[in-house]
Amino acid sequence: MPQDELDSVDIHKQTLELLRIGNRAVKRAQEENRKKGIPNVYDFNGHLYYELPNGELTKEDPYPLSKEADSDEEKC
Repeated sequence: MPQDELDSVDIHKQTLELLRIGNRAVKRAQEENRKKGIPNVYDFNGHLYYELPNGELTKEDPYPLSKEADSDEEKC
């Protein structure tokens, strides 16, 4: 097998390992958020969705105070 193909295989293996590590970290963070009652936030096609601790998905921001802070910044 030529060296270029071997390098390509090594890069592919490293990419898969990094993806596995990243996916595991995300799952742990999601579970930790659920245990602490913190919503998980997802972006699908430019739209934010909030997964509430009870598993419900909503587009409604569960932090109304953050809306107030945003509107205060716009006034400045």
